[in-house]
Amino acid sequence: MGSEAQEDLTPKRIPMNKADIAGKVQEVLGGTKADAERAVECVIDSITAGLKSGDEVSIAGLGIFSAKARPARTGRNPRTGETIRIAATRTPKFRPAKALKDSVK
Repeated sequence: MGSEAQEDLTPKRIPMNKADIAGKVQEVLGGTKADAERAVECVIDSITAGLKSGDEVSIAGLGIFSAKARPARTGRNPRTGETIRIAATRTPKFRPAKALKDSVK
């Protein structure tokens, strides 16, 4: 019960989203909010395009984005218990840079 009371006292943090990042870009670079939003969207699109083409995307001080291949496998339908085949897929992966790890400590 003591830990539950402690959790109630800590304020809820709102996660940073794309609009917040665009706002920071606008503060630093100036210009319009629409320009800042296009810049953020361009960065995200560039990372996505790189991953789709099979490239690693390395951003110094932030980390490395890559696409990891996951082989086909068998699984179970939790409702029926039936064995099912799960297709092979690729999933995004992120490895943080040392500078990012150190700054979060």
